Amino acid sequence: MKNRYRMISRGARQGMYYCVDTQSGKRTSLGTRDGDEALAIVQSKNRTLRHPTLNLQIARAYLAGSDEGMEVRTWQYVIDEIIRLRQGETRRRWLTASKDKAFDAIRHQLVWETRSEEFLQVLGRGSVSTNVYLRRLHNFALDMNWLPWPVIPKRQWPKVEYKKKRAITAEEHLRIIEREQNPERKAFYELAWYLGASQGDLAHLCAENIDWTNKVIAFERRKLRGRHVEQSVQISFGAKVGKVLRQRPSAGPLFPSLMRVRASDRATEFKQRCRGLGIHGITLHCYRYAWAERAKVAGYPERFAQVALGHNSKAVHRAYAQNALVTIPPLEEFERKNSDKA
Repeated sequence: MKNRYRMISRGARQGMYYCVDTQSGKRTSLGTRDGDEALAIVQSKNRTLRHPTLNLQIARAYLAGSDEGMEVRTWQYVIDEIIRLRQGETRRRWLTASKDKAFDAIRHQLVWETRSEEFLQVLGRGSVSTNVYLRRLHNFALDMNWLPWPVIPKRQWPKVEYKKKRAITAEEHLRIIEREQNPERKAFYELAWYLGASQGDLAHLCAENIDWTNKVIAFERRKLRGRHVEQSVQISFGAKVGKVLRQRPSAGPLFPSLMRVRASDRATEFKQRCRGLGIHGITLHCYRYAWAERAKVAGYPERFAQVALGHNSKAVHRAYAQNALVTIPPLEEFERKNSDKA
C-alpha cells in the first residue's frame, strides 16, 4: 500500500521538515529540524491510516498507564464526584439535575470513550437545564484530566436559550395578595413587591435585621456567602413596608414557616396561586424584574438599584437597558425648577 504522507525538508542541512499529503498536495510543518523525529511523525501518520483500531488500542494503553481509573470511570462517577464536592443549595440542584433522563444515554458510558455524537444526542433529548449541566459536567472532567480532549469544542456547544421572563404587574400582584389567606405568605409577597429581594434572602429575614430607628433593613445575600465580595445589603423602607413588618414577629425569623421549606416548594406554592387566578408566565423571581422596572420608571439611580438587587442582576440590566418604558419629562420643567432655586 502506497503511503499517503511523505517527508520533505527545506533550507540547509538543519532546515525545517515538512509533511506532504500526496492526495491534496497540502504541506504542513512538522515543527522539528531533527530528521529522525520528523520521519517518526510521518510514519505514525501513515500507520494511523492503515491501522486505526490498533492506534486506538495503543492510545488506550498509554492513557491507562497514566490513569488507573480510566477503564472504570463513567459519567455517573463524574456526577457523583461533583455532588460530593458541593454543599447546600448547589448540592441540592445537582442532585435534581442528576436525575435528568436525558443523561441516561451517557450515564454508564466510559468518559474517555465518549464521542461528540453521544453528547449531541443528550442535548437533543434534554432541555435548557440539560445543556447547562452537561457543560459543567464536561468542564469538570476536563479540569480533572479525566478527558484527554474536549468532547465538543467550546465554540460548537449549542447556545443556551432561556425562556423570556417578564415582570409581574401591579394588577397581578394585587390579585395575588387579595386572594392569599395565609398571613405569612401574604406578607412575604408584599415585601417581595416593595423590596425586590430574592426569595431566599427574604424568607430568611429576621426581626434583628430591622433597624426601626433609622428605618433600614440590613442583611447578607445568601447567594454570595463564601465568596470574597461585598455581601451586606442595607435598604431604607417607608410607611408601607413598615406596616407589613409590624405584622410579623418582633423577634426571630419573620417567616418561620417559609424559612424551613425548600426554595422549590415556595415557588410551587406561588405557581399554584397564580394558576388559580389565571395568571401565567410569572414566577417568584419576577418580583425582582418588577422592582427593577418600577425603579427605572420612577427615576431611581441605577447604582442604587444595583446595590439593592446585586450588581450582576439580570433584572437591573434588562430593565435599565430597554424593558421599562419611561416618558421623558420636558426640559423646560427642569429649567424652571433650576431658575426657581436660583
